[in-house]
Amino acid sequence: MPSKIDLLNPASLSPPTGYSHVAIVKAERQIHVSGQVAYDAMGKVVGEGDIAAQAEQVYANLAAALAAAGTDFTKVFKLVTYVVDLSTEKAVAVRKVRMKYLGDGPFPASTMVGVTALVDPRLLIEIEAIAALD
Repeated sequence: MPSKIDLLNPASLSPPTGYSHVAIVKAERQIHVSGQVAYDAMGKVVGEGDIAAQAEQVYANLAAALAAAGTDFTKVFKLVTYVVDLSTEKAVAVRKVRMKYLGDGPFPASTMVGVTALVDPRLLIEIEAIAALD
């Protein structure tokens, strides 16, 4: 079956590190996952003060949301990551967890944005995803 997602990295753009510059989606249905934060199933914050622990919980939440929709990270074509007080160190910690879930690629189109705060002051990261269902 041909792929519903073509991920491109034009030579005229900088070499990407763990993402693709362009996602062409031919799916008829998409899944839009609301921004996930580091709340566990009971609504408790996981990893207060620890960006890596929070990223792990967020990616686990994304995996659960995708599974509920009948898919997984292989069908994700866009991720947007919001990090409170973004720094190089925080970006590296988030990317390390991200690679655990995304594997060796291909990688979705992605954006990482530094923000001043999220809805709960204990939260350090929020990630939203868009995936192709069919």
